[in-house]
Amino acid sequence: MHNIALTWQQGALLCAALAALGMAVHLSGRIPVLVPVARESAIIAGLYALWQLAGTLSVLGTSGAYARARWLQRTERSVGFPSEAAVQRAVDRHPLVIQACNVYYATMHFGVMFAFLLWLFLRHRDRYAAVRTTLALTTLACLLIQLVPVAPPRLLPGYVDTARQYGQSVYSLGVAADQLSAMPSVHVAWAVLVGWVVVRVGRGRWRWLAVVHPVATLFVITATANHFWADGVVAVAVLVACAAGQRATGSMWRRWRAQRVPASAELAGVAG
Repeated sequence: MHNIALTWQQGALLCAALAALGMAVHLSGRIPVLVPVARESAIIAGLYALWQLAGTLSVLGTSGAYARARWLQRTERSVGFPSEAAVQRAVDRHPLVIQACNVYYATMHFGVMFAFLLWLFLRHRDRYAAVRTTLALTTLACLLIQLVPVAPPRLLPGYVDTARQYGQSVYSLGVAADQLSAMPSVHVAWAVLVGWVVVRVGRGRWRWLAVVHPVATLFVITATANHFWADGVVAVAVLVACAAGQRATGSMWRRWRAQRVPASAELAGVAG
């Protein structure tokens, strides 16, 4: 499977180009609808570039990555988590299923998020900014944690690198991509965010189909041995913490604004 992902340098150039386009359109006063589109696209491209850059930084020091992965595996067994290897062995008996899992892992992470953000921007613009901020905070928090390298299960004995087994690995072309940032799983964090927001914001019974994506993502990352269960658990914890922190900050800001406005009005009355 060819790796069609942009490098962090390409992502940064795309971010700069989109920002410049937005500024040019704003200054020209023409086609004003393109300004928010270019701005938000630039922000997403910038986040992508940071994600790719963090991957290259984390692999600069691989010391301890495998030891941490083995410790994580032992800890999971000690607290009663099911074996990822057992899940993989059950799925690996069915080549078509495991190949579908490989494709899902490689394509749906960005594909679903792109479609989700586009839907939110076009259909629920009032919710877009808050969700985008939560996405940005969660991604950045995950990237900071990933600077401490942790090997994925597929690089440990007892697991199979299913993507490489079937020639579907995005790492097979020698692209400088990070393979030691398994903890936490950004795949799970993004998938849960998509499912959560679609259920809350969407209308009708069909919105519940969005829950399939986080469930499928959790299954796929395990079946392909790209992540431990704990990688997903920590990712969800980071997402919840970022969402709660953003909400608390927003509440404090609104209270401060509410107190400031009456005070300003009172001062204006005195001055009058």
